[in-house]
Amino acid sequence: MNWRELKDSNITQVAGAVSGGLDSCTVTHWLKSKGFSVHCFTVDLGQPDEESLDAVKDRMLGSGAESAHIVQGQDALAEAGLKVIQSQARYEGGYWNTTGIARPITVGAMLPEIDAQDIGVLFHGATGRGNDQVRFQLAANTLQPSLQVYAPWRDPEFVQQFPGRQQMLDYCEENDLPIRPSRESRYSTDANFLGLTHEAGDLEDVAISPVFVEPGMGVWPWDAPDSDEIVTIRWEEGVPVTLNGNPLGLVEMFQQANRVAGKHAVGIGTHVVENRFVGVKSRGIYESPGMELLGRSYEYLLQFILDRRARELFDYLSGVISLQIYQGYWLDLATTSALAALEPMTRLASGTISVRLYKGSIFFDTADDTPEAMPYSLYTDDSSMEAMGTYDHSDAEGFLKVLGISSKNVGVRQYPHLNR
Repeated sequence: MNWRELKDSNITQVAGAVSGGLDSCTVTHWLKSKGFSVHCFTVDLGQPDEESLDAVKDRMLGSGAESAHIVQGQDALAEAGLKVIQSQARYEGGYWNTTGIARPITVGAMLPEIDAQDIGVLFHGATGRGNDQVRFQLAANTLQPSLQVYAPWRDPEFVQQFPGRQQMLDYCEENDLPIRPSRESRYSTDANFLGLTHEAGDLEDVAISPVFVEPGMGVWPWDAPDSDEIVTIRWEEGVPVTLNGNPLGLVEMFQQANRVAGKHAVGIGTHVVENRFVGVKSRGIYESPGMELLGRSYEYLLQFILDRRARELFDYLSGVISLQIYQGYWLDLATTSALAALEPMTRLASGTISVRLYKGSIFFDTADDTPEAMPYSLYTDDSSMEAMGTYDHSDAEGFLKVLGISSKNVGVRQYPHLNR
C-alpha cells in the first residue's frame, strides 16, 4: 500500500504508533505534507530513555501531528514480560525478546483509542528490512482485522525520498523538526522498561567497537562497582513477589530489578548478530538488566522443580515461544497453547533464590529449599555422597547391568567401525 492509494480511498485521517524518534518525526511530517491529518499515539511502556513522555507529545506536535496522545501500557507489558521469563523465551540463546513482546502490547493498548476517534488506518515507522513491521502488522490483523496498516518504509515513494537514515536526518533539519541528532546520528534505540535495543547507524559496522553506546539502564561492566552484591528474590507460583525482602508489585519489581542489576552491568552490552525473520542478519547491542536478573533467578528455581522429562518438555516449549514472539506470533494459537502447557510447571515454581551480582555476571548463591519455602522441590538427600537418603547404592548394580547390554553390543558390532 502507498499513500496515494489511501488518498484514492478518501482516507484523510491516520493514526501512528510513534516513539518520538527520527522515524516518527520524519513520517509524521511527511504524511502531513501529503494532506493527511496525523494523530500520534505513544504507549507508556516506562521508556528509560525518556525523562517525560510529554516531550514525545511535544516532538510529535512539533512535527506536524494534529494530535498526540499518551496511552498507558505498563501493566500489560509487565504481565507479558513475566510470561517471557516464565517461558525463558530468549531468541537465539541470548535476546530476551524485549522489543518483540512490546509490539503486540503497544498495538493492543492503542486500538481502543484509535477506535474512539474512528480512525481506520494505523501507520508505523518500522523498516521494511526488519522484524517490527511483521509484529505490528500481525498484531493489528489479529486484534482488529478491519484496520488497515500503512508502512511508509514499504511505500516506494517514501523509500525513494528516504533511502536511509541520513536522508531522514537531512529532512528533519531542513524542516526544523525537533529530533535529537547528536544521538540519533550514531545509532537508534527502542526502549521499554523490559529492555533497550540499540541498532543501526555506526552499530551496523562490526569493525567499530560498540563502546560508544551509552547504556540507558546501567553501566558497562568495566564501570561497574568493584564489590559484589547479593540479591534475594522470592517466587510464588511463578511470580516474583519480594526483592531483598521488600514486597513489590510486578511493574515495581521490574523497575527495582533494573536498578540493582543495571548498577552491576548485568544484562548490558549483549552483542548479538541475529537472524531476522525476513532472512537477513543484523547486529544489535541489547540491555535487559531486570529481565536477566529475574530470568536467571527463575531458571535456578526451575532446576529444583523440574524432573528430566518435564525439563525436556519445558525446553521445547521455551524454544517455540521464543521464536513465536520474535516472529510476531504472540497472539496466535501456537503461543497460547504453549503457554497453557507451561501452566502446571509455573504453578509449582515457588521458592527463594539468592544470586550474586558482579561486573556483568550473575552467580547462584543460595536457595531456601526447605519444604516450607520450596514445597515442590525435587532436590532431596537421595543424591548425597553421605549416608543419608533412601537411595541404596547397591540397587544401581542391576540398573547398570541393563544399561550395559546395549553398550556391549555396540562395542562388539559397531564401535570398531565408527571412527575409520
